[in-house]
Amino acid sequence: MWIDTHCHLDAEVFDADRDAVVARAVAAGVRMCVLAAGHPEHFAQTVAVAHRYGYAYALGIHPLWVDRAEESDIERVREALARHRDDPRLVAVGEIGLDHYVAEPDHARQEWFYREQLRLAREVDLPVILHVRRSVDTLLKHLRRTQVAGGIAHAYNGSREQALALLACGLRLGFGGALTYEGSRRIRAHAAELPDTAWVLETDSPDIPPAWLRRAEHVGRNEPAELPRIAAIMAALRGCRLDELAVQARVNSVAALPRLAALLPLD
Repeated sequence: MWIDTHCHLDAEVFDADRDAVVARAVAAGVRMCVLAAGHPEHFAQTVAVAHRYGYAYALGIHPLWVDRAEESDIERVREALARHRDDPRLVAVGEIGLDHYVAEPDHARQEWFYREQLRLAREVDLPVILHVRRSVDTLLKHLRRTQVAGGIAHAYNGSREQALALLACGLRLGFGGALTYEGSRRIRAHAAELPDTAWVLETDSPDIPPAWLRRAEHVGRNEPAELPRIAAIMAALRGCRLDELAVQARVNSVAALPRLAALLPLD
């Protein structure tokens, strides 16, 4: 059994064939997905899709959506977290964080939304799902000031020293399609060398497609069903059997997002 700890199955791109996408995931052995919301306007759809398919979800404002958010939207996040607090499928606050890769990012605005949502996560005692792109040091600064109940640094691509600092804050590191690229040497080194308890698997569907979906003339849509093939490459990098990796992936996912434990099938 596989767990996709980060995807966006609620996205509009899946509206036409979401049932088929989920069926392919189930056939591939992906039994649980965590849907990460990006803006309060998306929350209802995220929750509905998660409930329809028996999945989990996280609620938050993505750093690339803060330019379309108002500061008052933090109260909408707080209200949504309170409203769904007793829903076992709510497993984290996310996707939140910082993105310093985009052209001319508003660092101050991103940091304000990130800081306020860390405080919300602390208030409700939930883990966080963090977007961290070229922003690890600043992200860590706020994590150290506002300690939260662990979580996941999604699509990790920082240094080893930064990885160890995130682990020291109680986070696991998310690995997905990017580790299938031969040119992703740093990501592949992390996937091979970090401790057994340090990582989780994800697809970020429909984004970050694995190498076999990338062609010069076309980039295919990513899906949770691709996770086992991604995992096979990680197992090869780590020099372990795929079934061993699957067991560790489940253990790590539950450690990162404890509410998952009650949602997973026993087999």
